Amino acid sequence: MNIYNAIKEGSKILKKKNIKFSNLDCEVLLAKVLRKQRKYLILNLDKPLNKKNLEIFKDLINQRSNGKPIAYLTKKKDFWNSEFITEEGVLIPRPDTEVLIEATIELFKNKDYANVLDIGVGTGCIILSILEEKPCFYGIGIDVSSKSISLSKLNAKKLNLENRVKFIKTDVDNFCHGKYDLVVSNPPYINSNKIRYLEKDVKNFEPKLALDGGLDGTFKILKIIEKASTLLKCNGKLILEIGYDQKNKIVSLLKKRGFYINNIIKDYAKNDRCVISTKVK
Repeated sequence: MNIYNAIKEGSKILKKKNIKFSNLDCEVLLAKVLRKQRKYLILNLDKPLNKKNLEIFKDLINQRSNGKPIAYLTKKKDFWNSEFITEEGVLIPRPDTEVLIEATIELFKNKDYANVLDIGVGTGCIILSILEEKPCFYGIGIDVSSKSISLSKLNAKKLNLENRVKFIKTDVDNFCHGKYDLVVSNPPYINSNKIRYLEKDVKNFEPKLALDGGLDGTFKILKIIEKASTLLKCNGKLILEIGYDQKNKIVSLLKKRGFYINNIIKDYAKNDRCVISTKVK
């Protein structure tokens, strides 16, 4: 079987399982198997596949047809300006989270130095993207997941940032180290009762720990706000990713704990996605 027919057959299998981008997914997976760029496939559609590569490709197609995310199959995900290593058990970076990076860079564009804390690091994509943009910023990332901490360390090494960041396995309640100019977080913010309605790629494969925000979706966010109120320097910034319907609740929680609301940032779909606030008390 050649490359063209392998993609065609794979796409047919994925379409039957209602995978949205069946053809693209096939190209990405076959490129992984062949260790080539996607453009190589387009230029070599008639090239035959050997038996081993075809078997590996078919296995990946089978896993994808059952809903396993592409990022877990390829073990990588592009985010902001870098490629991050991804693994099962750690939340996959989302394009919507890039608005948090964009907001941070704009907010600190005139700052040469800042001490940054990332609560719930996942792959490390948020804090590492910020440090890449700001060469004199330093940071700490915390997470309760050992896998997240290990993966963040791998990504820091891959991006040559390990000398400017430290990752610590701890719950936010037990962390009390240092004072920060900036606290960032993409916390679990999905209502517990709504997780079952998420796309199967998410609900069946991504870690519930990184998704479940409690009965109203704000349980973990409240913890982060309370901790940030003690860890931030006066006039320090707290930047939170939130659910599309949580703006009013989060704004109220922030104001009650002495934060001034600077801005609400919308994501690429025009949903409220990011709250920028300042510790003023």
